Amino acid sequence: MSSVTGVRPARPRRRAAPRLRLRGATRRIGRALAHGALIALCLVTLAPCLWMVSTSLQSRSMLFSVPPIVIPDPPIFRNYVEATTAIPFVTYLRNSLYITLFNVVGTTLSSALVAYGFARLRWPGRDLLFGLVVATMFLPGVVTLVPTYVIFNAMGWIGTFHPLTIPSLTSGSFYVFLLRQFFMRIPEELSEAARLDGASEVRILWRIILPLSAPALATVAVFTFVAVWHDFMGPLIYLSDPTMWTLPVGLYAFIGKYDTQWNLLMAAGVLFTLPPLVIFFVGQRAFAGAGIVPTRLGRDRDSAATARGAGAAPDR
Repeated sequence: MSSVTGVRPARPRRRAAPRLRLRGATRRIGRALAHGALIALCLVTLAPCLWMVSTSLQSRSMLFSVPPIVIPDPPIFRNYVEATTAIPFVTYLRNSLYITLFNVVGTTLSSALVAYGFARLRWPGRDLLFGLVVATMFLPGVVTLVPTYVIFNAMGWIGTFHPLTIPSLTSGSFYVFLLRQFFMRIPEELSEAARLDGASEVRILWRIILPLSAPALATVAVFTFVAVWHDFMGPLIYLSDPTMWTLPVGLYAFIGKYDTQWNLLMAAGVLFTLPPLVIFFVGQRAFAGAGIVPTRLGRDRDSAATARGAGAAPDR
């Protein structure tokens, strides 16, 4: 007796479209909330800058209006002209540029030289000395303020630009650490090949290491520019001649004993803020343009090491 077995019809699958639509809507809502929170944080961060710009375009009668004036009508652009003529703005700008550019060049080159010695050269006591250099990062600058002043005074440097420029030639511990870590990512095979061709260590540093380290060098240059450009304590302590003052010290002239010209001070502050903004955006383009080279080299080196560990010859 034969039995005929029927094939059960396949159950219709549940449609996944509602779930996908719900998941997509949840993602869109989460993304919108995240963007809203970021925009709110940006507005909070930019509020002082926007208030500075608004104050720089107001007259003295508008400054303490109730309610406060956010968008001045009409804007007074004459404040920027008066801010640059009420004080020797051009002189202060020239002094700031000289000190800042000297520090940028000196700190970047000296830090690169010291970092190369710690990263690519082998000599006794290297790691111990590098540890001491890193330890100086935890020493507050206020602690060394009096001893350095005594030393500079004994050398006859007080009242000159030397205390604000010459120390940049001795590098900086943080920048040495940053560049040393970056140099160690560059494959040693490149330096070995250059040594076989008769290149000296200075030539290897100049022709191989520094071009591949453009992002790190740009970072050091931008950080140094911003730090020195905004330095107020150093010029205030070491410079006694008003013709040698920098912009941070010179802007203090708008703050009087009984009155403060807030609109002119904010106008000068806007002009003072423009160079660091430009330098930051230029440096940001340098990060994006040159940052892929060391990363790719480091990835190739890791792949070659993995292949050698597995017993396979790496591709050359």
